[in-house]
Amino acid sequence: MARPIEVSIPHALGKDEARRRIEQGFGTLRSQMTGGLGALASFQEKWTGDQLEFEGGMLGQKVRGRLTVLADAVRIQVDLPEMLAAIADKIRGTLQRESQKLLENK
Repeated sequence: MARPIEVSIPHALGKDEARRRIEQGFGTLRSQMTGGLGALASFQEKWTGDQLEFEGGMLGQKVRGRLTVLADAVRIQVDLPEMLAAIADKIRGTLQRESQKLLENK
């Protein structure tokens, strides 16, 4: 059974700058979402407006998710396959830390 995780990262960048940073740094976020198993995963990603939908296969499992850029936050939702559900809390924490680095004021 899939286990959904959700992370919301507040920011003060405005929607355009937040999206630009996400577009440039999605590779880092992607590796966090796969728990460091990114070399074994293939991902497809598609922007529709300010929402990025992504899907990937890893070790015979599917990872799907959505990333929504808002004016004051970025919301990330990932549906983890059963195989990764056991480390969902670790993935959530790492994803939140790495996302905050992308969105911190510089």
